Amino acid sequence: MQPAEKDHIVYEHPLNEKTRTLLRLEHLFRQTAYYLPQGDTWASRAAVGGLIDMLAIFSRADIKADLIKELDRHRGKLVGIRGSRGIDDDRLGKILENIQSASDGVLSMQGQIGQALRDNEFLKMIMQRSSIPGGSCAFDLPLYHYWLQQSHEDRQDDLMRWIGTLEPIRAAVVLILSLVRNSTTPTRELAKGGIFQQTLDAQAPAQLVRVGLGREVPLFAEISGGKHRFTIRFLEPNEKERPAQTRDDIGFSLTCCIL
Repeated sequence: MQPAEKDHIVYEHPLNEKTRTLLRLEHLFRQTAYYLPQGDTWASRAAVGGLIDMLAIFSRADIKADLIKELDRHRGKLVGIRGSRGIDDDRLGKILENIQSASDGVLSMQGQIGQALRDNEFLKMIMQRSSIPGGSCAFDLPLYHYWLQQSHEDRQDDLMRWIGTLEPIRAAVVLILSLVRNSTTPTRELAKGGIFQQTLDAQAPAQLVRVGLGREVPLFAEISGGKHRFTIRFLEPNEKERPAQTRDDIGFSLTCCIL
């Protein structure tokens, strides 16, 4: 079981580019979901901003192929342990059904992910200005300003229609990250002098490192590394100077997600 996030701050670090992309997409889907129901224009701007960032990710990678491959990999791993001692086959069967449903959803999407949204003239106009600081001001994009002045219901309908086309991607991302995060039981570790290092097994490549630190601890975790090893440093926040590594021994929970 993962540490309760109400008692811990959980820091995550992806160990490959695939997981990095999944975490970024999860972050953006959460951002749009948070702002979508809110009625003010700034919330609509934030929701559109999340959508624009997702479209930029989709334009740089073949997300559809990557998700199908990843779902197939998880399916193969789980099928391989079916019938093993200590495995709840009913629960495993439900997970495999969820994987199949997510895979079918992604496969049902025609063409490159997000292409229809990138071809949308209204969104394309916003995308073209998004790289400019403050580039979406009312005087830069009067049509966007006009849209933002429409009723919350009209703006919400548009946003739900646009974001709804990406629902199979969201469902697949959420499922894959859930499988990864819950693939391993956390261990209690000690960072001596504020630093912890671990070499990874090349035969069982890890996808993600998760560090749980008590909210009462006045430190934050900085994680670096790749597929061979990783390092965790616990640093003291400092607004005016570069954060310094603590010299204390720090206890924390560690999850190396290898599924």
